[in-house]
This record gives sequence, C-alpha cells and structure tokens, in this order.
Amino acid sequence: MRRKLILAALVLVTFLLQSTVFKALAIASVSPNLLLILTVSFGLMCGKRIGMFTGFLSGLMIDLFYGNLFGFNALIYLWVGYLNGFLYKVFFDEDIKVPMALVTVSDLAYGCVIYGLQFMLRGRLYFPGYLSRVIIPETVYTVVMTLIFYRLFFKINRKLSEYEVEGQRSPWLRR
Repeated sequence: MRRKLILAALVLVTFLLQSTVFKALAIASVSPNLLLILTVSFGLMCGKRIGMFTGFLSGLMIDLFYGNLFGFNALIYLWVGYLNGFLYKVFFDEDIKVPMALVTVSDLAYGCVIYGLQFMLRGRLYFPGYLSRVIIPETVYTVVMTLIFYRLFFKINRKLSEYEVEGQRSPWLRR
C-alpha cells in the first residue's frame, strides 16, 4: 500500500514537471514524455501489476487535464506499463541500455497509436509529416531525458524495496 501511495505521488510530481518545467524547455514545440519514462521504468523494475498501476495513473492525469476523450490515454499508458512489465525478469540493476530501448519502442508505439486513433481517423493522412515533426523529435528528447530520470526512478525504487524488505524482517516496523 505504501508503494502505491508513493507511486501516486511520483506520478503527480512527474506530471507537474512534464506540464510546467518541460513545456517551458520545449525544443521546436516538442517536450519529453516523462510519464512514459516513469511507466516504462516501473513496469520494467516492478512487473506488470505495478506497471499497469503507474501507467493507468499517468494516463489518467493526462486525460483529466488535456484529454478530449476521457480514459484514452489511461488505456494506452496501462498497456505500455503492462507490456513493459513482461520484461521484469530480464531487468538488470544499473544497465541503462534496456530501459532506453524500451522507452524508444514505447514512445514510437505511443506516437503511432495517437496518430492512428486521433488523426488518421479524422482524415489527416500525412503520416510522414507527423512522424518527422512530432513522433521522432519527441522520441529523441524522451530518450535523452531517460538518461537522467531512469536513474532517479531506479534509486527511488531501490529505496522502496529496501524499506519493504526491512519492514518484513523487523516486527516493529510492520503495520
């Protein structure tokens, strides 16, 4: 329960960073998708259930403040967390290559799904333009930010895991 409360607070802080600070630091009107980094990171580090929880909360925050269709982003992020949670078994502690590859694939897939379901179905059929102006720049910016944020999320997860293990050993810390 404590992990989920801390994850909810982390989703809120990450959302605030993404929608304020990194909107101001946008390059060519593109800002990184920090909530996707958070969802991929916790899906990879903690498994499918925590990945789905983190993804659902992340998508819900986007839907509440920016979404046209309520639940659309929540569903997409939920799936991103779930699919990345399958790789929980191949998670290596400090290796940054796997999370960077997963963030790259997840962001490209997210951009393609957004294009397919929100633009293409409304008759905007110029995919190469959307790919070159939105999807690829956002993916590159998000992957660069993964270098910073993944390490931060990894340290937070490690502290949470240490606290949970310590709480299981000591009867005084259990509640």
